Amino acid sequence: MNTDIEHFAAAPFIKEIGRGVKGARSMSREDARRLYGAMLDGRVSDLELGAILLAMRIKGESVEELAGFMDAAEASFAPLPAPPGPFAPVLIPSYNGARKLANLTPLLALLLAREGVPVLVHGVRTDPGRVTTAEILAELGLAEAGSTADMLDAFAAGRPAFLPIERLAPELAHQLSLRRILGVRNSTHTLVKILQPFEGPALRLVSYTHPEYLATLGEYFGSAAPAERGDAFLMRGTEGETVANPHRAQQIDWFHAGVRTVLVERDAPADELAQVPDTRDAAATAAWIAGALAGELPVPRPIAAQVARCVQVARALRT
Repeated sequence: MNTDIEHFAAAPFIKEIGRGVKGARSMSREDARRLYGAMLDGRVSDLELGAILLAMRIKGESVEELAGFMDAAEASFAPLPAPPGPFAPVLIPSYNGARKLANLTPLLALLLAREGVPVLVHGVRTDPGRVTTAEILAELGLAEAGSTADMLDAFAAGRPAFLPIERLAPELAHQLSLRRILGVRNSTHTLVKILQPFEGPALRLVSYTHPEYLATLGEYFGSAAPAERGDAFLMRGTEGETVANPHRAQQIDWFHAGVRTVLVERDAPADELAQVPDTRDAAATAAWIAGALAGELPVPRPIAAQVARCVQVARALRT
């Protein structure tokens, strides 16, 4: 903790949120903004920070708290310039990677970029025990963006850009890194998946893992503030990633101007599975994706449908 900056009095917040799921009252949006801002600034001690993160993990975030946390998060870094062209950018958060299935998030990003859509993938470079999108993109010869100029150059060249969270939002990256110390995820893992860092509207592809987040995020995206920042697609994650399951399409809810619409219906179970990579390692997955892009292998139908919907909405956001 930096001793040269003013300490934030976190004890009253810890006392309230520490009452747990049934006993704690939700913070107001302003209080949540103040608390999370202090956490990002390093104005709470390590002991208080651990207490806050664990208490929030147990209590869960309300919609007002998520909005307040996001206010502080977006104020902690410079916004990205909106790229020119007929499409609004599409944001693909990638903070999970593959543990069982091959990670086809890079395929989604590359298919969208091939249609002329500016695609920003942001996330982690590595994750022990998982194969990350960054690792597969590197195998495909796509280096991470070192600057905003690199990102815009990638868009202009029809390539997706990958920005590690350390470069996009360093303060948020620090909060994510605390998982290695505490052993559990914290509220920041939800925030980075719903982040909208562009100056203008963008389409966010958002996934959830735990069912309770379907209700919370549905209410969040249905409120006024996120609607001003563009549209969002919300679906159950494929091992936590926002790419459609290649074997069976998940339901995708589309949030536009605060209105929720079922964009894609969930598929019924099918006997015949899509063709996917045999293994999940980065090199084999990259080779399979290259074959799919070259037309040598079929793109799984749910992913092709997801691409078409993204192109449709990204274009509409610019008209």
